[in-house]
Amino acid sequence: MGEDEQALQVLIQRINDLVVVLDWIKRDLDEIVKVLKQKVGVPTPTLSPTPPAPAVPSPSAESPPRGEIKRIDDIRMMFPKELEDLLTFEEEQNYIVIKPRQYLGHENFAKVASIVRGAGGEYISAGKESHFRIPREESK
Repeated sequence: MGEDEQALQVLIQRINDLVVVLDWIKRDLDEIVKVLKQKVGVPTPTLSPTPPAPAVPSPSAESPPRGEIKRIDDIRMMFPKELEDLLTFEEEQNYIVIKPRQYLGHENFAKVASIVRGAGGEYISAGKESHFRIPREESK
């Protein structure tokens, strides 16, 4: 495979990873709209079924109690060993920043994103500086 073909493959994979994240956002927004419409009494239209989320193993440890400041060790324990080895963890003032050591691929990206989202975190798309981040303290 030539350099151009490899570059295209990487771009295609990155787009696929973003599609997974956008699908999660769409599902969350659909759920929020449904709840809001129920609260105001607006009938909800029947939507086409959303495909099931990718199977992701549950985190190996629970999130720290609400309001407690999270530490890197708390966050590391949420990841299975095979995923933890693919990531670096950095502590910043307000966030724990998680960066991949290498290209994660679609499946591992989805697993990491699910765990991060479950801990109240998010994915920051910034080209080569893209990363996940989890707030150190949950809002009460």
